[in-house]
Amino acid sequence: MDIKLQAGAIDQIDADTLVVLAFDKQSPADFGFTGATSGWVQDLYSSGEFSGKAFETAILYGPAGLKAKRLVMAGAGSREKFDAAELRRIAGAAARSLKSKSLRRLHFALDNRWLAPGMIQSAVEGVLLGDYEPDQLKTDPKKSEKRLEAVTVCVADGGADAEGELTRGRIIGEAQNMARDLKNEPANRLSPRILAERAQQMAQQAGLDCEVLDEARLRQLGMGALLGVAQGSDEPCALIVLRYQPENAVSEDHLGLIGKGVTFDSGGISIKPADGMEKMKYDMGGGAAVLGAMQAIAQLKPRVRITALVPTVENMVSGRAQRPGDIVTTLSGKTVEVLNTDAEGRLILIDAITYALRLGCTHMVDAATLTGAIVVALGHLHVGAFTNNDAMLARVMAAARQAGERMWHMPLDDDYKDYLKSAFADLPNIGGRWGGAITAAKFLEEFVDKKPWVHLDIAGTAWLDDGKPWMAKGPTGVPVRTFVQLAMNWGS
Repeated sequence: MDIKLQAGAIDQIDADTLVVLAFDKQSPADFGFTGATSGWVQDLYSSGEFSGKAFETAILYGPAGLKAKRLVMAGAGSREKFDAAELRRIAGAAARSLKSKSLRRLHFALDNRWLAPGMIQSAVEGVLLGDYEPDQLKTDPKKSEKRLEAVTVCVADGGADAEGELTRGRIIGEAQNMARDLKNEPANRLSPRILAERAQQMAQQAGLDCEVLDEARLRQLGMGALLGVAQGSDEPCALIVLRYQPENAVSEDHLGLIGKGVTFDSGGISIKPADGMEKMKYDMGGGAAVLGAMQAIAQLKPRVRITALVPTVENMVSGRAQRPGDIVTTLSGKTVEVLNTDAEGRLILIDAITYALRLGCTHMVDAATLTGAIVVALGHLHVGAFTNNDAMLARVMAAARQAGERMWHMPLDDDYKDYLKSAFADLPNIGGRWGGAITAAKFLEEFVDKKPWVHLDIAGTAWLDDGKPWMAKGPTGVPVRTFVQLAMNWGS
């Protein structure tokens, strides 16, 4: 998609389709329209046909006094509640609505009276995310007609960093869509081996160092937890390691980003119900988000050292598959009793966490579609955030707020360790019925060696069962933007 910036008055924008944001209780004078166009806007509001409610649209053809062929009023809701996060959704909704009408070249006008830092970036991200469709494998030749070709962001004066915001919005939006592409690939087209190849291709293009530890190397190192999950599949497992080294790091901090990469999760011998199992291709959502974030980080160049790790496996059923009751020895040396083979994500993460520590990571954030329990607790609206360090969590939550990704601080009290007891090993891999998302996080905490760490359970937010006005059904790309913002804040 061609994305560019244009400065100038709204009545001088020569466009096929000009989009303006319309708030509720807004008067025509607020737009700077004249003549017939002003009257049309007044009539539109007065009739109740358009109220400015978020995600509404109304189209005027041949607006008098404007050079644009079409004027689109995009409902933006309450101005008091309007911010960069809301603009991202509104831009995405407008893009989706208009491309469905085969309008492929849009001009978005942003008014300087409410334009704040970050909003140009948000608008670009929103358009890119709204334009995305999870239909790569459809063969209909007409599907390309429902894609945007060009978007111009129009401002009277975008400020000194307008072009920078535009560039950041494009980089981050494209990175999030890359992560969505990975999540959307079915397991027969994205095995652990192919995921590793895709990571290598991205790293080469972005200028990152990439190392893929194969099964033989993992066995040599002693990653028994990761290998135990993988042993039921004919597809070999791997650990993907990406390294970003800035030229002028602001400190000795070394940030580790870790993402669960289960390319398909049958549940293993503790097999999942058939209903909905087809969605388990998205169980590598944390890994996809890490790879997407690293693509953006390589271009934006924050001043902090970052290592990304994605342990990738298939969790399958076979005569070789891990059994309930098996005991594995992890890379850390601790032993784990596998009570449920469907609690596999935490097993591959703990070996990756230990390896991150060996590589010198001083701070860590992991993301994983880890538990159904977090969906019960928070629904599909918030990521569950767990930590052993309040200062580290504050960094992540600040980045999430800036990025417009909603997160909720979940408890991780020491008493929850009482749920994790095994008579036969150091730890069991599940903690019973109660507080499942918390005990999963508590299990991970046992392997972080007291380093500042945040765990993001994205099981409820990584996939949309139903499309939204601003985003198609399917993979969301959460938490790519938070990872990128965290890195940029750290290196500022």
